[in-house]
Amino acid sequence: MRGDGVAFAAVFDRHGDRVWRHAWRLMQHRQDTEDVVAAAFAEAWRRRARVRIVDESVLPWLLVTTTNCARNARRSVRRNERLIAHIPLGPDAPDTADVAADRLERLDAGTAVAQALRQLPEKDARLIALVLLEEMPLADAATAIGVSYGAAKTRIHRAKLKLRAQLEAAGVDELEEVVSA
Repeated sequence: MRGDGVAFAAVFDRHGDRVWRHAWRLMQHRQDTEDVVAAAFAEAWRRRARVRIVDESVLPWLLVTTTNCARNARRSVRRNERLIAHIPLGPDAPDTADVAADRLERLDAGTAVAQALRQLPEKDARLIALVLLEEMPLADAATAIGVSYGAAKTRIHRAKLKLRAQLEAAGVDELEEVVSA
């Protein structure tokens, strides 16, 4: 919090892998994941005096920030794709099937869990990510996102119902124990 680079490196060493796994679940592409992790830690450094500590740990704040950075990255990709779609193609332009395949590979839009999480309201997605994916206690997750425990309990119940319905519609049933937990 006081600008100590060695202490910040210790925070990165302690939480970097967990933040990376969380970003991977959200992005599903190595470069995008690395960008999101870098952005989350850059934001932690930039806002170090205002980082919310939960049970003497910065991890909940880092995970919420990672989720926000991932959402920003996806919005940026969508904006760029819309812009590129309006640029006229030249006679030597690549086959649109190849372009579409590259885009799907980069976004990995086929990941049902990532798609389902993207459909949830932001606070609900944060709760799901913190509680179900990162196995954080609900009370800590509620504190991390700034809602009461009761509100978090209601939100996560409703979010699990929505998530379960979306995964079932996508034909995913192997995650049933995670969503019904």
